[in-house]
Amino acid sequence: MERLRNIGIIAHIDAGKTTITERILYYTGKTYKMGEVHDGTAVMDYMEEEQKRGITITSAATKCPWNDFEINLIDTPGHIDFTAEVERSLRVLDGAVAVFDGSEGVQAQSETVWRQGQKYGLPCLCFVNKMDKTGADFEMSVNSIRDKLLANPILLQIPIGAEDSFSGIVDLMKMRAVFYKVEQMGATFEEREIPAELQKTAQEHRKRMIELAAEYDEELLDRFVHDKPVAAEMVERAVRSGTLQDKLHPVFVGSALKYIGVQRLLDGVVEYLPSPLEKPALVGHAPSDKSKKIPVKCDRNGSLVAVVFKITSDSHGDLSFLRIYQGTMKSGTRVLNASQNKRENITRIFEMHANARKLVDLASAGDIVAVVGLKQTLTGDTICSPKHPVCLPSITFPQTVISMSIEPKTAAEKAKLADALASLRREDPTFGCKTDSETGQTVISGMGELHLEILQHKLVKERGLDVRVGKPRVAYKEAITQMAEAEGKFVRQTGGHGQYGHVVVKVEPLLTEDDHWSREIEFEARIASGTVPKEYVPAVERGGREALGSGVLAGYPVVGMRVTLLDGSFHSVDSSELAFEQAAAIAVEKAMKAAGPVLLEPVMRLEVVIPEANFGAIQGNLLGKRGVITDCRAHGNVRVIDAKVPLAEMFGYSSEIRGLTAGRGTFTMEPLTYEKVPDQMAKQIIL
Repeated sequence: MERLRNIGIIAHIDAGKTTITERILYYTGKTYKMGEVHDGTAVMDYMEEEQKRGITITSAATKCPWNDFEINLIDTPGHIDFTAEVERSLRVLDGAVAVFDGSEGVQAQSETVWRQGQKYGLPCLCFVNKMDKTGADFEMSVNSIRDKLLANPILLQIPIGAEDSFSGIVDLMKMRAVFYKVEQMGATFEEREIPAELQKTAQEHRKRMIELAAEYDEELLDRFVHDKPVAAEMVERAVRSGTLQDKLHPVFVGSALKYIGVQRLLDGVVEYLPSPLEKPALVGHAPSDKSKKIPVKCDRNGSLVAVVFKITSDSHGDLSFLRIYQGTMKSGTRVLNASQNKRENITRIFEMHANARKLVDLASAGDIVAVVGLKQTLTGDTICSPKHPVCLPSITFPQTVISMSIEPKTAAEKAKLADALASLRREDPTFGCKTDSETGQTVISGMGELHLEILQHKLVKERGLDVRVGKPRVAYKEAITQMAEAEGKFVRQTGGHGQYGHVVVKVEPLLTEDDHWSREIEFEARIASGTVPKEYVPAVERGGREALGSGVLAGYPVVGMRVTLLDGSFHSVDSSELAFEQAAAIAVEKAMKAAGPVLLEPVMRLEVVIPEANFGAIQGNLLGKRGVITDCRAHGNVRVIDAKVPLAEMFGYSSEIRGLTAGRGTFTMEPLTYEKVPDQMAKQIIL
């Protein structure tokens, strides 16, 4: 297990993740022919839509050997619409390689994936890619990693030249220049003396590298302070120590397209990123009692604990990807889904290589495999031994921001559509689907226009369904601005037993540290004994939450609210769970109407890259969309604008920006927060 590495490649869209993965597969002997994204032949982009669009949509897993090590590698998407793929992959990995475009440095989506990695405490290597591209600037890229990500980059390499003159790298550990043979696709390289013009720069960078690493090794610090010679092994040990603590972020450099630097990056992965044994033990809890903590250690002889992080369905049934944290899993065994308290069967276990499978008999702690046989398991569920049940923390996903109606063209396909949507819902946790109570339409929701477009394509191409879709719509939310109290009574008198429920609730806004509405709904019971019996409190919570599923202004879901049960009364014969559910729903609805309800809309973080000449037109256009420009910087002969813009204003923006910049402008967009809709606009939406 100490020779196993579970890593993911994360980056902004178009930074070169999939190209790097293709090079890794070739150099490790996993493929004999190198795939190219721009030709649609990349192994890891195996879906038809991925090959057509040249982007990664679904995270693909593979296992490859390198210098007596085994690397489980997951190539993740860069597009924000598929952020769930990144989130769930990072949840089960031990380390990550963050890739940056050498001419752009840190971009909007780089920040998002970096934050996701930090949330799970993943040690991270940085790879500054595309050093052969026009505008490539290594210093700028490293500074942006330091300034924007608040990381601590430590340079282990520097580039030789840039743009057209980029020809190799200087290895600061060995103080040698490395040049790759392009005619052999970079499979061989030679080490030479560092070119004379780079000697001084390399010496300065090496000194800085040792200074940064010395903080994490006593012996190295002593040698550095007393100007004694330092062996490369000692620096490597210190860098590894700092990286595993997530305090240092080693920086590698190269160009995957030109075959430069990928093998050295692989050396870095096995040298500096942790094995499953070096990760701190996870803490789970007993399924029935969250306060009872259970440590989960990476031990192949322990009882089985694994987390399902991805489900894909095909004609043979669901394929569930899981990471085993403890114990050993054999095919043909019964397991417990501790998250849902259901028994499941593991019929077969596969080692995955993109969409190709290799059947294996068993898998152990540290492994990432796919299994067939799990029928009711969902993404984020914990699978464990029935004798030792344990739940690990689940995976949280962002809320959807966009929705559209969908309906089959013929009545005969209605049932088929319902099945297909249920299957997509299992595969993709950021895909929502519900029936509009007023119109009876089926409404699907997702993370963006591209996300919904891909889902629609899956229904048509993979499921053979003929569907009609409506125009995309914004997923608004409702919230309250002040505190209010209300009581709800549900009394029905029929022959025999009646129904009696009576509650008094208080509602108040629930805000985050930066004064935005939280995405959560909190419920609390503060009742004197004897007013509402304990066994009815869960029914009160259920009724309250159900009422918040559709707000009081325009029927949108409510967010950012705390509901407190203050008082109530019951009847020894007529009270029931149903009566208290109904009473709670009445009380919460009344309280909301009195608490200054407002409509919220999703606000997106936008990054626009445009030629200098178009700056004025784009700036005016964004301000006309209720946008707020937060930052603007010149980079070569292009301008990069960061802005916050309501999603409602952004439909069809790609054709707008193409028109304003003669096709030369690009933009990326991701959900940032929810903010109050201006009163004038709110009136139109509510009508």
